[in-house]
Amino acid sequence: MAVLTLSQVIPRPVGDVFDTVVDGGRFAEWNPTVKSSRQLTDGPIGDGTRFEWELTGFGRVVQELAEFDPNRRVRIVPQIASLKGGHRFTFTEVPEGTRVDHQLEMVPQGVFRLIGPLTATIGRRNLRATAAALEERLTAS
Repeated sequence: MAVLTLSQVIPRPVGDVFDTVVDGGRFAEWNPTVKSSRQLTDGPIGDGTRFEWELTGFGRVVQELAEFDPNRRVRIVPQIASLKGGHRFTFTEVPEGTRVDHQLEMVPQGVFRLIGPLTATIGRRNLRATAAALEERLTAS
């Protein structure tokens, strides 16, 4: 099991950062680990909203929002049999903008447990790429 953490400060208001993270239907516009993305559920984004992402190395995976607490926290949970966990984002207003604390939990299931150490390596790379892309998306002029 891999639980990876990363913190960053983005010089934008909490609402802007939160809104970007929870809009999973637009992830492919800015996140290099997502080839395509679309919202599956109708209505406003909130707890239980589902998206489909085409992920490098995994193919099409449904993602669901959980722990939805506007401008404070959200967890993006993959709906895939081979991997449990999710990516939790916690948002805190700081003088410089918004601190984002990432917690990526990756728990391989079944035969995929054999590649557990590789999971951590892939997760670290994807976490760094996502954090960098999020900051770039929100600070680009």
